[in-house]
Amino acid sequence: VLMVSGNIWLHLHPSKVRKHGVRLKFTWCMGGITFLMYLITIVTGVYLMFYYRPVAEYAYADMKYLEFDMPFGMLMRNMHRWAAHAMVIAVWLHMFRVFMTGSYKPPREFNWGVGVILLVMTLLLSFTGYQLPWDQLAIWAITVGSNMGKATPVLGMQGPFNDLLVFPDGTPMVTTQSDAAYLLLAGKSVGENALLRFYVLHCIALPLAAATLIAVHFWRIRKDGGISGPL
Repeated sequence: VLMVSGNIWLHLHPSKVRKHGVRLKFTWCMGGITFLMYLITIVTGVYLMFYYRPVAEYAYADMKYLEFDMPFGMLMRNMHRWAAHAMVIAVWLHMFRVFMTGSYKPPREFNWGVGVILLVMTLLLSFTGYQLPWDQLAIWAITVGSNMGKATPVLGMQGPFNDLLVFPDGTPMVTTQSDAAYLLLAGKSVGENALLRFYVLHCIALPLAAATLIAVHFWRIRKDGGISGPL
């Protein structure tokens, strides 16, 4: 048991499971459903990557070509989209269940923190993927998001307390070329640089980071004695 619980590659199949851990009315299976939706988005997303170019000139046309001309293209895109929506709903329900059953309490407070980070990553994955069709909906969504970045406290050019960050010579650190909005857009306005940045975040950076934290999340469940019991 110690070997299984202490090894990150063996923890998915523990030797013993507590009786309450398999009760649907206690877990709602929301954690497992969230992971299943993540796997579906990964598999369908890889398929979509074969037919999509993150270039403003071709992005929208590639989406239409994928949806109406490629074999199973519409199926794959719809599965990817609805699995992403279901993942957002499932992760919220999972967090709600964990909170209501007190499963965030010691010794599971570290895993609660990992779960909160995974929740944020899920929302970021949803938001970055929202931009890739590069239609009017996507462009206005990223416009709203970047404007929110401009109003970020300390890090936003138009946000409060941005004057607190200054260089020793008194030059402000936060400018139109270094604030949160510029980080999102890779420029001062919504354009092709923003599309490429969101593509890299959505397809490489965020999925790899999420996969790493998911492995840690599962491992900590075993290290902490399995699924927590009823209060």
